[in-house]
Amino acid sequence: MSILGTGSHGVFRRKPIDAIEPEDPDAEGGLDRALGLWQLTALGVGGIIGAGVFSLAGAVAKEDAGPGVLFSFLVAGIASACAALSYAEFAGMIPKAGSAYTYGYAVLGEGVGWLIGWDLLLEYTAIVAVVGIGISGYFAFLVEKIGITLPEWMLGAPGSDPTQPDRVVDLFAVVLCLLIAFALTRGVRNAARIESFLVFLKVGVVALIVVIGAFYVNTDNYTPFVPFGWSGVFSGAAVVFFAVFGYDAMSTAAEESADARKALPKAILISLAISMVLYVLACLVLTGMVRYTQVDSESAFAQAFEDVGLPGIATLISVGAILGIATVMFTFMFAVTRVWFSMARDGLLPKWFAAVDRRHKVPTRVTWIVGVGSALIAGFTPIAEAAELTNIGILLAFAVVCGSVVVLRYRSPEIERGFRCPGMPFIPLLGVASSIWLTTYLAQLTWERFAVWFLIGLAVYATYGYRHSLENPDSPRHSDAGA
Repeated sequence: MSILGTGSHGVFRRKPIDAIEPEDPDAEGGLDRALGLWQLTALGVGGIIGAGVFSLAGAVAKEDAGPGVLFSFLVAGIASACAALSYAEFAGMIPKAGSAYTYGYAVLGEGVGWLIGWDLLLEYTAIVAVVGIGISGYFAFLVEKIGITLPEWMLGAPGSDPTQPDRVVDLFAVVLCLLIAFALTRGVRNAARIESFLVFLKVGVVALIVVIGAFYVNTDNYTPFVPFGWSGVFSGAAVVFFAVFGYDAMSTAAEESADARKALPKAILISLAISMVLYVLACLVLTGMVRYTQVDSESAFAQAFEDVGLPGIATLISVGAILGIATVMFTFMFAVTRVWFSMARDGLLPKWFAAVDRRHKVPTRVTWIVGVGSALIAGFTPIAEAAELTNIGILLAFAVVCGSVVVLRYRSPEIERGFRCPGMPFIPLLGVASSIWLTTYLAQLTWERFAVWFLIGLAVYATYGYRHSLENPDSPRHSDAGA
C-alpha cells in the first residue's frame, strides 16, 4: 500500500490523543515526574533569557537594527506570544514528552510529526552550541580583566573573527557543552535544582544591569532609533527570535511534571511574560549607554559598563552571564534529548535511543550524543551562522503548532483542555503568518543547510521510521512495544 495512503498505513496516520498519557514513572523506561510550576517556570525562563540578551542583543543592535533592536525583540515576542498561547493549549491537553513533535503527530499525522521532530533534533542541538559560544565571549572578557592571557587558537572557531586568523577552536564552549551533558545525566531532580539556582542569579544580573545602567543612559544615543530602516528591524527579529522561544523546549518536560495539564500552560505564559519585560528594559539600557556603532558584539553589557567607568560591575556581569546563560544550555539540551527519546519510543528511530537509565530515570545515551554533537558545532562554527540555523526549524515548528491547534479545536472540540487559546482562530493564524514571514528574512545559506537536513530526514523516515513506527500495524516493533 502507498506510503501516502490514509489510515494506519500512510504518512497521515495519527497518534490517538485519548491514548496519549504519560508513562508510569515507576515502570521500567518511565521518566521521573519531579517538576512543579516554579521548576517549570525556571526551565522556561532559563531557556528564554540567555545569549539573546547577553550576546545577540549587542550583535543585532550593531549590525541590523541600532536602538531599534528593541522593536526586533518586540516583533519576535509578538510572534512568539501567538505561538505560546497555542503551545499552552496543547500542553494542557497532551501531557507527553516531545512538544511540537508530539502535537504535530497527533493532529496532522506522522509525516508532519516526523519532519518537525527531525528539525528539532538539529535546531535544539544548534541552540546549545550557540549559547556555548555566547558564554565563551564573556569568559574571554573575564579572564582578560583578571590578567590572564589565553592563546588565541582556543578562543573561537575558524572565521569567527576575521582579524584573528589563528583561531582553531572555541575550547571553552566545547568543554561547557560536555559539562552540561554530564549534569543532565545525573537526573532531572538534580538538574532542576541547578537550573533554578542559576535562573535566580541570571534574573538578578539582568535586574542589576537595568537599575544601574539606567543612570548612565544618554538619550542622544537613541538618535537615529532605526538607523538601518525597518528591514533591519525585521532582519534582527528573525535572528533574535532564537531568544524568545525557550518555553517550547520547556514543554518537552510534560512527562516529568507532577501536574502537567495545569502547571505547563501557566509556566509557559509566566516565563514568556517575565522574559519579554526584562528584554525590553535591557535593550533600552544597552543602546542608551553606548552608541550602537560602538556596541561590543560578543560581550555587549560587560563592555558597556567598562566604557562608562564601572569595571567592577562589568566583571560581575561577565560572571553572571557565564552562569546565567548556562541555563539555556540546560533547557535546550534537556529538550532535544526528550524529543529524540519520544521519537525512538514511538518507533520512528531505533529503540536503542529510548533507553532510560534505571537509577536516574533519564535518557543517558541520547544526552551524551547531543552533548558531543553540540560541542563540535560550538567549537568549530561562528556564532552568527549557528544562530540563524537554529531559527528556521523553530519558526516552521511554531507554524505547525499554531495551525494544529486551530484544526484540533474544530475537529475535536469535546477534548478536555486545561487551557484554551483566546482569540480563536485569529491569534493562532497570526502566529502561523508571522512565523512564516520571519523565515523570509533568513539568509539563503540558512535555507540551503535546512534543505540538506530536511532531505536527510526524509531518507531516514522512508527507510526506517515509516516501517518501524508503532502506529504501523505491520511494524516489527509491535512484538516488543512494551519493552
